[in-house]
Amino acid sequence: MMQTSEAQASQGPVRRVALVDDDHDVRAAAAESLTLAGYRVDAHASAQSFLDSLRDGYPEVLVTDMRMPGLDGLQLFERVLERDASLPVIFITGHGDIAQAVEAMRRGAYDFLEKPYATHRLLTAVGHAWEQRRLVLENRRLQDAATQAESAWPLIGVTPAMERLRQTIRHIADADVDVLVVGETGSGKEMAATALHRWSRRSAGELVALNCAALPESVIESELFGHEPGAFTGAQRKRIGRIEHANGGTLFLDEIEGMPPSVQLKLLRVLETRSVAPLGTNEMRPVDLRVIAASKVDLGDPAQRGDFREDLYYRLNVVTLYMPPLRERREDIPLLFEVFTGQAARRFQREAPPVTDAVRRYLNTHAWPGNVRELLHFAERFVLGVHTLPTPPAAQAATSGDTSAEGTLAERMDRYEAQLIRDTLAANGGNVRATLESLGIARKTFYDKLHRHGIERREYLSDKTE
Repeated sequence: MMQTSEAQASQGPVRRVALVDDDHDVRAAAAESLTLAGYRVDAHASAQSFLDSLRDGYPEVLVTDMRMPGLDGLQLFERVLERDASLPVIFITGHGDIAQAVEAMRRGAYDFLEKPYATHRLLTAVGHAWEQRRLVLENRRLQDAATQAESAWPLIGVTPAMERLRQTIRHIADADVDVLVVGETGSGKEMAATALHRWSRRSAGELVALNCAALPESVIESELFGHEPGAFTGAQRKRIGRIEHANGGTLFLDEIEGMPPSVQLKLLRVLETRSVAPLGTNEMRPVDLRVIAASKVDLGDPAQRGDFREDLYYRLNVVTLYMPPLRERREDIPLLFEVFTGQAARRFQREAPPVTDAVRRYLNTHAWPGNVRELLHFAERFVLGVHTLPTPPAAQAATSGDTSAEGTLAERMDRYEAQLIRDTLAANGGNVRATLESLGIARKTFYDKLHRHGIERREYLSDKTE
């Protein structure tokens, strides 16, 4: 039997709840209450009927009676754990089954309701369970998308800007023209260079990189062009420069706007003649390479170009690629974060923690001035468990614990109560049972207060256990 509320369903995502109870009257009453609350209810008179229905898809929450003929609630729970251990299961129990229900919660069940239960208690439990399931399913969706995104590595993103960038790079990859990549610091210019090299016929050769702004003039010449023994004081052995080392491959010059003017002139000759003369010799050695230069400023703008040679700019500017900042591709942030956390988890050899609503809000609202590089570092701190989230301004007053703040006595007491609950949850790692014992309140009262104060319990979980 299926009951739906089309009016509710049209207002938001479908929220599916499976209800299993052999008592027709109890099943009908619970189904009606859940339907009126906006859930799509799949009601079943037996556990086997529910299991048979799973071929049509999984619900977000399962509510089941403990005692039923045939497969009982605990046996159904075992079957569910085998198929999807993250499906929240809420038991409906009689007084004599409480011990079994507590044991089921220890093994991963979400909650239990003792008969007779109030309707709002059922709706509260299902509501919290549905939020937990939503997070799990969203994380799964992102994990699947991240796996698919690996094929687009290193240019990950589903926004139109990234789609166009990938298409352009694939189109010019084998054209063997020099390329200028422009974008803000941390936006992924080196990733564009990596993609150009990897997707070209030069991929068998070396991708040789040099940061032009990181080396003084006395060093960068030797690094780029190489030198012969005795070319200058201290040059005791021959050195192959980056240009010659990139022969047959790709030379990536990052922050080229920081290259000294005298070196710019020599680089211009290399680009025009495709040959290099190491320091200390007049011998011109031919080189076969593609040059990709990156700049965080617009070299076509004289005001930004500074002392960068105009003729070198035009020589490099055969094709220009623009790397959009992260704020212009915000839809890619969750996907990038999922990929980065997966990489960090493998590198640090630890499991990535679940992504909470608080983290999602931060990902979606933070300005990301450091772009992709900043997001990468945040993902690494997240996996290591050392990340911190700023307190929203609106919440700072409510969580300050200052009982002398403005407002009525009731408002001040509400702020104090909310902060006390947050502190207790944090001290107990989000564990409900320990928090209830510390606060000395009933489970129903606890969940009601969480809802009233807008507190997300899972944000305080120290691990994935309850």
